[in-house]
Parts: sequence; structure tokens; C-alpha cells
Amino acid sequence: MTDEIKNVEVPEKFQKLVAEIEKMPIVELAELVKVLENKFGVSAAAPVAVAAAAAPVEEKTSFNVELKEVGAQKIEVIKVVRDVTAKGLKESKDLVDAAAAGTPQMVKEGVKKEEAAEIQKKFTAAGAKVEIK
Repeated sequence: MTDEIKNVEVPEKFQKLVAEIEKMPIVELAELVKVLENKFGVSAAAPVAVAAAAAPVEEKTSFNVELKEVGAQKIEVIKVVRDVTAKGLKESKDLVDAAAAGTPQMVKEGVKKEEAAEIQKKFTAAGAKVEIK
């Protein structure tokens, strides 16, 4: 047993019961837990897990657009990168070349869902594949 469990103050009315349980082999203790769960319709699982599952899920509001595949129209994709990012020709070409070589490249970060969808449409029209994360 860990020190945390050993240092728990047991009320006097339960000391005899706890002393008996401490003497039980682990296998029997596990069986006792199952019997108590079934008998009383309770669970020995930590209540924290229940609270975490019940927590509301926040909707994602910020998205990143990543260029996965360039496609056959490399020049068109470079134009879209320049348009979307306001990067220069060399930076845009380097980004597209890296994506064409098989390394996905982040095109735009922290954009709203609608803007990410518009960017995706532009790349799709140019023959490229992007992923919104």
C-alpha cells in the first residue's frame, strides 16, 4: 500500500472492518469490490472520470491550413500561396517545393473556419490538396 492510503484516518466505527479488509489477498479484495458494486449498484471508479466526461466540449475557433500535395499545376499553387500568405515569390516557391517533395507545409495559422474553407477552395481549384487542422 502507498503512504497515502496508510495515513488515511479511519473512523473508529470502521476500524475493525478496515483491519479485516487489509488482511485480504488482492484477488479476494477485487472479488469483494465486484460483489459490492453489483449488490449496491455503485462503481468503485474514480468520480473524477465522470466529471471529466460531463464537461462541455469547447468548439474549435482557430484553424491551421496545411499544404499536403501540390498536384500538376505547381505555378498555380505558388500563386495561391502568394495570394493567401502575402509572401514573396521565392518564399512561396520554396514552400511549394517543400510540399511537392513530400513534407507538408503550414500555409496559414490561426484563421477562422470560414477563411480556412475559402483557402481550401483556392488550393483545390489550383489542383493542390490541403488539410485544415
